[in-house]
Amino acid sequence: MEEFVLSAPYITLGQLLKRMGMIETGGQAKAFLLSEDVRVNGEPESRRGRKLISGDVVYVAGQKTVKIIGQP
Repeated sequence: MEEFVLSAPYITLGQLLKRMGMIETGGQAKAFLLSEDVRVNGEPESRRGRKLISGDVVYVAGQKTVKIIGQP
């Protein structure tokens, strides 16, 4: 499981996918979320604007699992 350290109180799911290199542009997030099995804390998620906070776990089937970590 990878870890992503927040530099703000939250990050949106679309921004996280871009920062993790899964998509190249924010506009690709909607199509990516509709075509891939993406889960946040075990629940299916298709909203690119979903706010992720410290403690959330994002799972992208067959690709990555990322735990969101708060600022040190």
